[in-house]
Amino acid sequence: MNNVKILAISSSGGHWIQLLRLKKFFGNYTTFYASTDSSLASMVEGKFYSLRDASMWDKPGLVILAFQIIWLLMKVRPDVIVTTGAAAGFFAIVFGKFIGAKTIWIDSMANADEMSLAGMKVKKFADVWLTQWPALATDKGPYYRGQVL
Repeated sequence: MNNVKILAISSSGGHWIQLLRLKKFFGNYTTFYASTDSSLASMVEGKFYSLRDASMWDKPGLVILAFQIIWLLMKVRPDVIVTTGAAAGFFAIVFGKFIGAKTIWIDSMANADEMSLAGMKVKKFADVWLTQWPALATDKGPYYRGQVL
């Protein structure tokens, strides 16, 4: 195994499905997974961490989620963080910068007309900031490099 540690993190649902479609790229690395539904652990090999599901309409839940992400980052110490979004991915990217992790944000396929709210807010923290829709790409980001199909 390579010594590089990857944290692959997202919310459940479509975000998770898109993240799993990237698994083949994580094969040679030590990969840790995290999501907001504990039943998803059976879908991956390696260590899985269950997180609180929260959104901007659940401020107390966001605070709890933020602390869970800080704890997770301190425990795992990932070299790279890859996320397809929502709140868990947002916090992982933001806090991951403080520990020196390289960060990759891939905005969800569902955001065809505009970047997600989290995707817009994370742009100044992400080392790689991607959209899955060519029409949303700009010279200054987000960048389009294909879709996670």
